[in-house]
Amino acid sequence: MIIMNFSEILPTFVVTLREGFEAALVVGIVLACLQKAQLSSLNRWVYQGIVAGVVASLLLGIALASILKGVDSYNSPYTPVIKEILASLFGLIAIGMLSWMLIWMTQQARYLKSDIENELKMALSEGDNGARGVFLLIFIAVLREGFETVLFILAKFQQDWTLPTVGAIGGLVSAGILGFLLFKVGIKVDIRRFFQVMGILLLLIVGGLVISWLIHADTAILLLSRIDPYFASWCKANSSSCFLGSKVWDFSQILPDKQFPGILLKSLFGYRQVLYWGQAIAYFLFMTLLGTLYFQSLQGQKISRKQEIEGT
Repeated sequence: MIIMNFSEILPTFVVTLREGFEAALVVGIVLACLQKAQLSSLNRWVYQGIVAGVVASLLLGIALASILKGVDSYNSPYTPVIKEILASLFGLIAIGMLSWMLIWMTQQARYLKSDIENELKMALSEGDNGARGVFLLIFIAVLREGFETVLFILAKFQQDWTLPTVGAIGGLVSAGILGFLLFKVGIKVDIRRFFQVMGILLLLIVGGLVISWLIHADTAILLLSRIDPYFASWCKANSSSCFLGSKVWDFSQILPDKQFPGILLKSLFGYRQVLYWGQAIAYFLFMTLLGTLYFQSLQGQKISRKQEIEGT
């Protein structure tokens, strides 16, 4: 039971820690800039932006979860199909957003401080609307990271969101502590190394989402073909999958994904005790493409850093 709980908490902890620390960097940079400009009176707008962003993320999560539960309570033979379609939709959006943020943050990390400072200067230049600009800058940063986390939880866990939410809260608190230690206490944190390590973990987790997304999409079509005769030709009769092809392996007796260590591998990396060729090919192609883009971005960071050092 402990391992099972841990396996449900860990993925959301990793995602929220990374995304939350990114938001903490934005908050820390803004607070430092306001202090430098002797505008600490605007700090309350920063804190209000944080609270508003967190609350908006929670409300968004509650709304989307309510939609899923509402569909589940609807008495119709198409209810299972709709649930799988929604789960696959959330999964696809989460894959796209997390992949984009992974590459974008790697490429733009070295410009993050200057970009935020420029945005803050533009906000403050609006005079009386400067406070509103500060609030919106923080609110959008927090909401963006919160929205990605909400989508990840909904895409990966469709039944019970209690333990994943605990992991998300733990990641958020840890990110806040890191930000406090970095900006208030002055403890040195290798930000570049942090995002590299967390980026690799996120890459593996998003790859696992691809496996889950394909399962939901295939299950939706398979259920539809069995319910509605019009779609019966879409899938082979008595087949366990619709478009995923034949099985690559069936480790249900060797390494079940509902027992340790299989459940941990499933929760973190998308392992399935039954894997189909369609999943294996999609996972390989996705990881090759995203992994190449990610490591090229890391290499670009090293080259730029070396050029900066040589230019000084």
